[in-house]
Amino acid sequence: MTGDAVQVLGPWTDQATITALAGGKARGLHTVHNGGFRVPEWVVLGTDVFDRFAAGAGLATAVTEFAALDDLEKSLAAGAALRADLVAADVPDPIREVIAEAYARLGAGSIAVRSSVLAEDGAQHSYAGQFDSFLNVNGPEAVLDRVRDCWVSAFSERSIRYSFAQRQPRAGAAAVVLQKLVAARASGVVCSANPITGAPDEVVVSAVYGLGEGLVSGAVDADSVIVEKSTGAVLETILGDKDRSYAPAADQGCLVREVEPEDRERPVLSAAELAELTKLARRLESDHGTPQDIEWAIDDTGIWVLQSRPITTAVRGGVDARWAAAVIQGAGETVPAGELRIWDNANIIESFSGLTSPLTYSTAAEIYGRVYDGYARSLRVRGRQLRQTEQWTPVLLGCFHGRVYYNLLHWYRMVGIAPGYRLNRKVLEVALGVEEPLADDIANTLRPFTFRTPVGRVWARTATTVRYLRRLFGIDDMVERFLADFYRVYDEYDARDYTEMSGAQAYQAYREVDRDLVARWGPLMVLDAILLTCTGALFVLTKLLLPKAPEWLGLTLVGPGADIESAEPARAMTALAERVGTDPDLTELVNSTPPHEVYGRLTEYPEFRAAVEDYLDRYGYRSLDELKLETPDLREDPASLFIMLRSTLATLRQHGRAGTDRRAEAEAYLDANLRGVRRRIFERLRGKVSRCAAHRERVRFCRTRAFGMVKRMIRAMGRDLVARELLDEFGDVFSLTVRELRGCYDGADPGDLRKLVTARKAQRAKDTELVAPPRFVTIGAGFGRAELAGQGWVPVTEIPAATAGTVLAGTPSAAGSASGGAVVVDEPCDIQGGILVAYRTDPGWVAALPSAAALVIERGSPLTHVAIVAREMGVPTVVQVKDVTKKVRTGMRLRVDGSAGTVTVLPGEGTGNGT
Repeated sequence: MTGDAVQVLGPWTDQATITALAGGKARGLHTVHNGGFRVPEWVVLGTDVFDRFAAGAGLATAVTEFAALDDLEKSLAAGAALRADLVAADVPDPIREVIAEAYARLGAGSIAVRSSVLAEDGAQHSYAGQFDSFLNVNGPEAVLDRVRDCWVSAFSERSIRYSFAQRQPRAGAAAVVLQKLVAARASGVVCSANPITGAPDEVVVSAVYGLGEGLVSGAVDADSVIVEKSTGAVLETILGDKDRSYAPAADQGCLVREVEPEDRERPVLSAAELAELTKLARRLESDHGTPQDIEWAIDDTGIWVLQSRPITTAVRGGVDARWAAAVIQGAGETVPAGELRIWDNANIIESFSGLTSPLTYSTAAEIYGRVYDGYARSLRVRGRQLRQTEQWTPVLLGCFHGRVYYNLLHWYRMVGIAPGYRLNRKVLEVALGVEEPLADDIANTLRPFTFRTPVGRVWARTATTVRYLRRLFGIDDMVERFLADFYRVYDEYDARDYTEMSGAQAYQAYREVDRDLVARWGPLMVLDAILLTCTGALFVLTKLLLPKAPEWLGLTLVGPGADIESAEPARAMTALAERVGTDPDLTELVNSTPPHEVYGRLTEYPEFRAAVEDYLDRYGYRSLDELKLETPDLREDPASLFIMLRSTLATLRQHGRAGTDRRAEAEAYLDANLRGVRRRIFERLRGKVSRCAAHRERVRFCRTRAFGMVKRMIRAMGRDLVARELLDEFGDVFSLTVRELRGCYDGADPGDLRKLVTARKAQRAKDTELVAPPRFVTIGAGFGRAELAGQGWVPVTEIPAATAGTVLAGTPSAAGSASGGAVVVDEPCDIQGGILVAYRTDPGWVAALPSAAALVIERGSPLTHVAIVAREMGVPTVVQVKDVTKKVRTGMRLRVDGSAGTVTVLPGEGTGNGT
């Protein structure tokens, strides 16, 4: 110890003193060293050493005043003045002696000298890279110079700008760590959670040859490895361009050296070293209770921990921990160990295809939970049974790598709330488009709730059945009441101008609509249950009364009718195309002008512009992927309207829109094969199914309108968050979850939303490269990327194209046949009479139907919206054609048989002109 009040600190110092004087780096070293980890010898010169130096130089007051400044420009000027004064000041002998003592404690030789500011390496802000550190420092005078440089760096321009950007206090006094230099063969950083995506079960290791300064400075390229924390499986490896390494130089600095040719192509770390670093990361995270960013080095004796600090790029502040990770995996459900979950995208991709934003997914997942909770309550589920349903209704959906899935077993439980489970679950599998029906030994165990006594079960199920039967016979009136209430709310809120609203006003409107409409939707979900029951009963009755009936008969007979509201946009599009076709100049404009320019050019055609504006007034809330909040509707971006118009024009020019009248054929079949009492019974049930199907389409149309209205509200909030500097650009609002968005207006601390958005965007870019399997399973809660990869979550790979003569089997959906060139698309555009082949469709695709000779869908079911409309419009359709979008290429000639459910690859090529 030297001097009155200053002393060398180190591992022997008590925690309180280290916390008060030693700064962030030393604080972390003290914890790690005393936790039993291998740490190179170290000591620290506390902030009291700096204070004594500043006081002796007459700078104490200037340092205090600097720390109190709240103006950036004044702080920069004061910092520059302090740097100059600190460099010019003499270091008094007592301070020289304490620095020499600190160096001697390390046994002399080469050391590292690092700044250790009090605010550094904290839970909220790391100040990483803001203060100076020096490697390979040798000799008392060199150490003294580097200590002074560390003190000066506390007032550097970059640290001042950082503190203002992070709204943190100025650094002021700095402690300095002196640490024995490790003669490293390799070094780098290991993070116990993915600092880019926030994924908590991913350990990220960066490694370089030589000293880690080469990694930090960017002078050398690093290997990067992602390891699954729970299993140790290597998920991803990127080898750096290792032609150089960073090593100590003879002049007490560091230099870049060439790496031996044989080492350049091999990983820096062995498998054993990688496993040891993963174990180290797990232990340090467990000891600290939070994810850690760890600097390490390896020499001939093993791994050394050079530094450990909290990962501050992870989401903090008011963000709900359940949604903190950039990659939302699963449904947020606590799954008991060993318990099965089945994930199936079935016809959910009709609503949420491909990559879906966090805002859309979290909104949908929450609404599903609230709606089906309301459904259970409406059927008189009460008490203990209701509490049981509340365990699974919030997790009916899940999200993996940005794709939305049904949490399938819970949907079977939901079907079990209403009577007729055995029949309803079979129809559910058809309605959802599930390729693989659930095994009976599993399905029969999926109870929505259990009872303590048989008497209690009988009483409760009787009450539910009575309520269900009342709904069954009164469903027509129930739907009409719902529609009246819906349009009362919709007309009021849709008429408002959200472009003129503040974010708070838009949020208030959003909350009011959300509370009102979701509460009304729950009881109406009984309509889906009734449709399942009645459709299943009709299929059974058809098999009994008409055992030799063709397979297409049932689907043709139960359609909602050609006048359904949801088919109106397609008919209106055909009418627009017919109008354009009568004017050669207008036809040329639509066909030759880029779609995003057509609307502006219509001033030359005022009557047609008025017709387009009428279309936008009536159907402007629609869009492709219309249930995705991130997708602009036609009012915001009318370009897609003209894409559809161009395609429809081509079809009308080639062969018109003469659909196959299979309904008349079905009626004739019934007249010839079913009469008398049996026919009356059949027609009564058939009428019920058709009315329910029509009701369902009307209600779904209401959902589309509601989402269109909510999009306008969210856009107002997105613009407001940019104005408040919480987000960088409007589109970033869709990278938030609905809870995070609400927190911005409900008074919660939103945290650093910019970092969150950046992390989620980075993960989304990676997710685009993955194939999303239609179905996979997880066991318990411990699943990760390695397990998912084993079930089909792999980078996109080429699947050989189908050859001529190949017959791809699917499910018949709309009768009739057509031949033509395949047009494989992920959005409906320029079909021009070809065979439209898509992985999935959503209700926004109905505008493309007039321009398609036939429709082939890889995923979906005969009861999805577009399939129903296709039947009404006479477009031959086959759904559930496995891998068709991978095996069929645009231009191949196909023959689609919507009655047999087959797609045949024909010799030759064609790009449209379906016949």
